[in-house]
Amino acid sequence: MKTSVTRQQALDLLMKYNKEPFHLLHGLTVEGVMGWYAREMGYGEEEEFWAMAGLLHDVDFEQFPEEHCQKAPELLAEIGAEEELVHAICSHGYGLCSQVKPEHEMEKIMFAADELTGLIGAAVRMRPSKSVMDLEVSSLKKKYKDKRFAAGCSRDVIASGAENLGWSLDELFEKTILAMRSCEEKINREMEEFEGK
Repeated sequence: MKTSVTRQQALDLLMKYNKEPFHLLHGLTVEGVMGWYAREMGYGEEEEFWAMAGLLHDVDFEQFPEEHCQKAPELLAEIGAEEELVHAICSHGYGLCSQVKPEHEMEKIMFAADELTGLIGAAVRMRPSKSVMDLEVSSLKKKYKDKRFAAGCSRDVIASGAENLGWSLDELFEKTILAMRSCEEKINREMEEFEGK
């Protein structure tokens, strides 16, 4: 899978429809996580596509929360996004706000990892270091089991995402922590740049 959309086009589109720093941070996080997964899972030649889907997966969420994943195709058409990219982006909301089912391994990973990055991000904000670098799976499992912690992060989505991949929760947790570690520094730099503008 390839995309003709450039990262700059994707960033411009994301920032056109998302003004909240939190939403921008989330897009950059899922971009970095998906790029790591592409390399890790043997899809290195598709890394750009995987990362692009991650960056743009919530493009319509801030301005059109009631139409999340329904409005995305219209917005993505502005940058000429391929059908495969639109499908991948819409599939991350399967069963929640979309009828587009995750089929490719990349789509299944994004479905599982998207929600989990939110939980990990919330856990990281509680840590003295404010970094994922010293977050361990055991600590994340405690947060996952505490239903009051980051209550907006659906445990059902995370669990069914792991199941769809044939992974244990521990495996999904460990991989996604490693993925977030791989891009934390780059994301912090980019967020500083955006906030300085």
